[in-house]
Amino acid sequence: MTPFGNQLRQLRQEKGITMAVMAKTLGVTSAYLSQLETGKKGQPSAVMVDRICAMLGLIWDDAEALKDLARLSKPRAVIDTSTLGPEATRAANLMAEVLPRVDDDEAKLMAEWLNERRQSL
Repeated sequence: MTPFGNQLRQLRQEKGITMAVMAKTLGVTSAYLSQLETGKKGQPSAVMVDRICAMLGLIWDDAEALKDLARLSKPRAVIDTSTLGPEATRAANLMAEVLPRVDDDEAKLMAEWLNERRQSL
């Protein structure tokens, strides 16, 4: 499951909206929406995220938070280190090796550190 899919499901359920109703309103199939929620479908388009935000009544910070989660929800993230130094390549490969073996709490700590670092750049 992706961060976006997890949040989408939570928001949909909090609003009491069924998957079928949401899918029909957005003009997509229930299967597509299910795949978004479970992370089997990749990152949604910016237009789709805007439509979801509008349907859920999300504005300002809440809408931006969902859009940020969508940007960070590529289930197959690729890191191209070909133009970076050897330590960047080493770090990327270590991440690829270690991440599948950590639990959710460790992954959360790693993500929080990376997010803090991203915001300071």
